[in-house]
Amino acid sequence: MLWRMKRHSVFLAAVAAVAASLSFMGLGHAEQIGAVDTVFKLIGPDHKIVVDAYDDPKVQGVTCYVSRAKTGGIKGGLGLAEDRSEASIVCQATAAIQIPAPIKQQEEVFTERTSLLFKRLRVVRMVDEKRNSLVYMTYSDRVIEGSPQNSVTAVAVPASTPIPLKK
Repeated sequence: MLWRMKRHSVFLAAVAAVAASLSFMGLGHAEQIGAVDTVFKLIGPDHKIVVDAYDDPKVQGVTCYVSRAKTGGIKGGLGLAEDRSEASIVCQATAAIQIPAPIKQQEEVFTERTSLLFKRLRVVRMVDEKRNSLVYMTYSDRVIEGSPQNSVTAVAVPASTPIPLKK
């Protein structure tokens, strides 16, 4: 019986390590700005709303702030819980906007796992050529079924900085 419990503990530790290494697999780097607790959990971390900052990797001077739910409890602490699909985004110019190389009309710029295997939070950048603006949308998807819940924001690029597009 003791051997079985040790084996189970080793398995859980291995799963937690894998979950931690897979929790953020993005194209950009996230920096947690802050978090607020929403539900107290006696065992494991509390449920939270976290706010992360992502600098657009191809557009210098644009930062996106994404707020999302993060599940706590035992499963959340081990990285086995599935986070909710709701998220909110705002992006803004935090420095002079520079686009050193042509960018695609539409491309995913950030992605983060919100469950161990099947669910991801995504941020897609779209170019509005007519208004010389960058539009960012966040949504959640699953292997089988995604969520229509989304949030969108736009960053106006100065007229003196045309947005170079890949053809």
